[in-house]
Amino acid sequence: MSRSAPTIRTNIRPTARELRWFAHIDRHGPQSSEFLIELTRDTHRCKDTALRRLQALRGAGYLFLPPQQKQIAKADFHPFVYDLTPIGSEYLSYEQPLERHCRPAGHWWHGFWTSSVSSAIEINAMQTGLEYIPAARILSIKDSSLAIPLSTGSVIPDQLFAIKYLDGYRAYALEVDRGTEPMRSNAARKSLQRSLLQYREVLDQKLHQKHYGLKCNLMVSWVFLSKARERQFAELFENVDKTMVSKIFEKQFPVIDALISTITDSDVL
Repeated sequence: MSRSAPTIRTNIRPTARELRWFAHIDRHGPQSSEFLIELTRDTHRCKDTALRRLQALRGAGYLFLPPQQKQIAKADFHPFVYDLTPIGSEYLSYEQPLERHCRPAGHWWHGFWTSSVSSAIEINAMQTGLEYIPAARILSIKDSSLAIPLSTGSVIPDQLFAIKYLDGYRAYALEVDRGTEPMRSNAARKSLQRSLLQYREVLDQKLHQKHYGLKCNLMVSWVFLSKARERQFAELFENVDKTMVSKIFEKQFPVIDALISTITDSDVL
């Protein structure tokens, strides 16, 4: 049972649909209005009404527009990206436990693209009758951290989730590449080659089972915003067991290709 909601100095009260928006933002991170509308299309189909409600929730102090989106070329012609304010988070917390600690951290744009990809996957899974299991539920199995300890250092997925299919569960470690890291590096700095080797250690030693308490298989899925980078990356794992890198992933969730096209059209990588 939810607690009594906090006193808000406005006559705007979030509806059940809008609490779904809040929970989705809390789970994934900042969200485009298009994604939020698509999330609740099963119960509400009017786009104009949804946009007006998002504006009203922003005016009431539940949502805000992250200023970074103004960096996009012709930003006013793109859908607004919304995030929760402290008031919005507090209101949601009276309805359900927050998952905010699993939101992408670090550079805002990297976090936004990661949240967009994971959001698209959950929406697509929901619309195809599959169950999306967020990082918070996985980490609660053993009260573990997102970072997986290795023999040297640790590896931290951009996001972690699982999908319940008809034949069982499959977990995914998501990595979103914006082209800001080198393919290879002799130094200790992060590179795609280093990430590949780190995940090889995770899978070879089944560290995901030991650390997260998972019983199902883990697949590592890289999403690239550049096809050229994706081709270069493919050369890195030509001799690696293909069960490590999920190319089936993009076939299961074709929405990713459309999402990447939208991202690259924005001119902010």
